[in-house]
Amino acid sequence: MNVSLHRMTRTTAVLLLGAACARSTPAPPPTPVVDPRNDARVGLKAGLMNAGEAISNMKVVSKAVSPPGFLGVTNSDLAFSGNYVIQGNYNGPVIWDVSNPAQPQLVVAFTCPASQNDVSVYKNLMFMSAEANNGRVDCLPGGVPDTVSALRVRGVRIFDISDIKKPKLLTNVQTCRGSHTHTVVESPKDPNNIYIYVSGSAPLRSPNELAGCVSSNPNNDPNSSLFRIEIIRVPLANPSAASVVSRANIFTGLTTTPTHSAAPDDLKQAADAAARARAAGQITARNPSSGQEMVIGGQIMRIFLDSVVKARGGSGAPTAADTATLRANVQTYVNRFFAGPKQGDPVAAGRQCHDITVYPSLGLAGGACEGHGILLDINDPVNPVRLDAVADSNFAYWHSATFSNDGSKILFSDEWGGGGGPKCRATDKTEWGANAIFTIENRKMKFQSYYKIPTIQTAQENCVAHNGSLIPIPGRDVMVQAWYQGGISVFDWTNPAKPFEVAFFDRGPVDSTRMQMGGSWSVYWYNGAIISSEIARGMDVAELTPSQFISQNEIDAAKTVRWTHLNAQGQPKIDWPPSFALARAFVDQLERNKCLSSGRIATVRQSLSTAERANGGARTSALSTLATALEGDARGSCDPNRVQLLMKAVKDLSSVVS
Repeated sequence: MNVSLHRMTRTTAVLLLGAACARSTPAPPPTPVVDPRNDARVGLKAGLMNAGEAISNMKVVSKAVSPPGFLGVTNSDLAFSGNYVIQGNYNGPVIWDVSNPAQPQLVVAFTCPASQNDVSVYKNLMFMSAEANNGRVDCLPGGVPDTVSALRVRGVRIFDISDIKKPKLLTNVQTCRGSHTHTVVESPKDPNNIYIYVSGSAPLRSPNELAGCVSSNPNNDPNSSLFRIEIIRVPLANPSAASVVSRANIFTGLTTTPTHSAAPDDLKQAADAAARARAAGQITARNPSSGQEMVIGGQIMRIFLDSVVKARGGSGAPTAADTATLRANVQTYVNRFFAGPKQGDPVAAGRQCHDITVYPSLGLAGGACEGHGILLDINDPVNPVRLDAVADSNFAYWHSATFSNDGSKILFSDEWGGGGGPKCRATDKTEWGANAIFTIENRKMKFQSYYKIPTIQTAQENCVAHNGSLIPIPGRDVMVQAWYQGGISVFDWTNPAKPFEVAFFDRGPVDSTRMQMGGSWSVYWYNGAIISSEIARGMDVAELTPSQFISQNEIDAAKTVRWTHLNAQGQPKIDWPPSFALARAFVDQLERNKCLSSGRIATVRQSLSTAERANGGARTSALSTLATALEGDARGSCDPNRVQLLMKAVKDLSSVVS
């Protein structure tokens, strides 16, 4: 199986961009180059509920505040069912009615503590991830004090939400590493079951708590629970019988890959802290992985001193002489303790995926798997097969994936710093904590470019690429994405070599004096609205507004796409019903790209208006005449494919009875 390694520097990326620009398809209008220091998002006032705001080419229509008992507790991911938004929260799911997006109504806040409590839905079922040790099988608060307990749940909870106001816990499917996130897989070939891919990154459970959890190295023991994606089958006729049916290993043959050092600001901060510690008599050393100087204390200090005592053949408490020995040899101990596998070695046995995005209609999945981006064949959902894997030294932590609607491209995000660090500072490289965009060619991935929000955030704002989804603008790949306290960014990656931002919404930091968690955990387009889970505040609902980048007709066409449900890691194929907005959207794109003359654009628009006013046979005749004329336009246009899309939209309209 092929593993391709991309060690992209800024120079390499620029060369690739230049090569990729030689395309016959016209590029969109260039985005004005703005000095990030002059961006409207810079310098916003701090505050929890009264922070300064900056917004461009979108409008916020409502801000729902988390209810008591959940406000101030981390809001996590979102799922959508009918008119409802189900918001994960570390205290339990919060369900909102967004029938009127401008006035979300709280339906229920259901107490069921765990983390991350990421949620998904399928018809009358709701699924929720539990990974931390505090989750209880009965959803009660209070945690689980025992190190081994039958009361603990680490895995996926399954609820019946036939009565959305009263979620009913059906069962807990226990897994060996818990569920940090999970993915609902709707297999077109198996209507009687759904499947759940479990991504669990916590330490392995004791077999005394969950039988079958085997901690031995997977290279030596085929029964090892490491190096595995646990796959749950949920029988729709009896969801309570859900169970783990497979533990797929998609990592075999992958090798350890390089990553970048710490950022200049982080290195300086660590050096300053170490200097203060040395002045106070503490022991410091340099972390061989990150290059940061670190203070040796706490549990690591105890481990090192125990090693010194054992090395001299002693026992009992360490002496002052042992401390002196450690001080003289501390770097040796640190190098040994933090030494990971070398580049080219097999990846660590604990490797796991963080997110797996499935595109069932194409039989594909994209796994963001810590050190690799992985392309999977999931035509057999119980036995996913790795098609390709890529790595990138500019990436710190492969976090999530999104396909283009036609499946010809895939985007991976890098959660550098784990989501809790400020990684959009002026000194942070734009390739770090960004998205990497690949084309998929012959089922292999080929790097094209990076995208990171074109602005600067402060050291008090956690900021890095996180979760988002496509907006169904026809003929384009436009995505809305969360960047924690970097806000919400809408960007176009139709041309994978030249992504550009088209809209944004951002607040100032939660606190002006220290880094405090907040911002958009995830944001998705659902049935006409852009809905964001705000970590510290609640939920924001926004809409796009027309601009030089997106027309009103494109927005109206996007709003014709309606779904019964949507999950964060389940990507449906976007199909547009026939509408005049769809046809006009393609006309707007041809005008924007200057691929039909202004006179011809005016004529086509007039023909569409005439047809829209007509009824019955007159409408059909007008649309058929226009479709025939467009055949000639396709031959002379610089974007014949888009003219073909317009022609199809017109023909589809002509078949709709008015």
